[in-house]
Amino acid sequence: MDAATLQRRAAWQRVPPDLVDRLLALGHTEVVRGLALAEDGDWFCARAWARLLAGRGELDEAIAVVAPYVDAGWWPAAEEAARLLDAGGRGEEAIALVRPFERDGERVALRDLALLLARHGQGEEAYELLVPHLTDWLVAEALVDVGLGLGRGDEVAELLEARLAPGGVCPRCGTPECAGASVEPFNAVSLLASVRERQGRTDEAVAVLRAYDFTVVNNRDPLADLLVRHDRLDELRAYVAGEGPWEAAQQLAEALEARGDVEGAVDAYRSHGEEDRWHTSYLLAQLLARHGRGAEGIEVLRALGSAEDWIVDALCELFAAEGRAEEGLAHLDALKARRGQEEWELFRLRGSLMAACGRLDEAVAEALAHPEGGGPYTPAWLARLLAEAGRPEEAVAFLGTDRLEQTRVLAPLLIDLGRVEEAVTLLRTPRPQVPLPQPVGYSDCPPF
Repeated sequence: MDAATLQRRAAWQRVPPDLVDRLLALGHTEVVRGLALAEDGDWFCARAWARLLAGRGELDEAIAVVAPYVDAGWWPAAEEAARLLDAGGRGEEAIALVRPFERDGERVALRDLALLLARHGQGEEAYELLVPHLTDWLVAEALVDVGLGLGRGDEVAELLEARLAPGGVCPRCGTPECAGASVEPFNAVSLLASVRERQGRTDEAVAVLRAYDFTVVNNRDPLADLLVRHDRLDELRAYVAGEGPWEAAQQLAEALEARGDVEGAVDAYRSHGEEDRWHTSYLLAQLLARHGRGAEGIEVLRALGSAEDWIVDALCELFAAEGRAEEGLAHLDALKARRGQEEWELFRLRGSLMAACGRLDEAVAEALAHPEGGGPYTPAWLARLLAEAGRPEEAVAFLGTDRLEQTRVLAPLLIDLGRVEEAVTLLRTPRPQVPLPQPVGYSDCPPF
């Protein structure tokens, strides 16, 4: 094996992690073990088997499972081996394993090496290793952890404040005039606030987040998170009522719901600004449904009058959950009449509603007759529909004409039907080798 081959296999996920977990959950441990130890073994099986062995206290055996992958010079395998070694009390071996990858420029290895060093009494070396790479957001996160552990939080704060000073340049072209000029690392504001919070200086952390523009990541507003952590909900309410985005309203509602104040959570969504009405209405409908008020949730979404597929999708789910599938179909009919057509994104919502009405065969026939029914996603969608309706054998038969193209849907069905060897053979059938996409460089000319 070589690193390029391993990377390609992992990218195509011959036996992907979710199916490995399914095999283990169904008791097919020997299947996973066999694939892990095979000469052309599957990485995700090897990783799962190594973790299982390490959990039994058989660390040497676990390391031996991933060793061929590590010996190929493949970083993900070395990262996993280092994690197992460190968790097993062999930190120095983990450090020695990671160092060559850090020297070769692997950015995650740099982060991991620094954190390993810090955990094993070599924090100063870790700090010096990280500082020159502060513009990398991943490294910057590690620097905060290492610096605070050394009692050098103020130094880290100064470094981050320098990154926030006016006059920055575009990280791509190097000029201050470029419209792309931005703060690097992008999370400098959130990290500076984190330093102050972890030093016990919460007011300063709040002031940092109020003073600078920050990036909302994964729908989590850092100022809202900070206020929730310190139970400053009155400030959060004021923030939501003012300039706070919909993510802050969501975090306020989540905090109130967790405290048992459902009505307060409802008010948090209802009182938020009109400009974010779709997001807050969607979240409000989900909240109401969680608390046995699905009928109210339906009216919230219906009031939007939206044909956006993600809104209509949520509305149809609520119709089905409330036992009102026929009303859901009528809603789709009204949308179709209003728009004069029904794109596949909306048509596909009919399937589960028709199935709930006992019209599954009709749904399959209509899907195949739809103008987009011959598209690449139709077979998988129909197979899932049949499987969810308790007809997995028909789903498998439906996919059988083009098995390789439908592996990700077909393999789980075969496993659930007890046809494990057939599923494994299908998953490991070689695909045409497609080169991994090359990184796209920055350009200020089209195509961008």
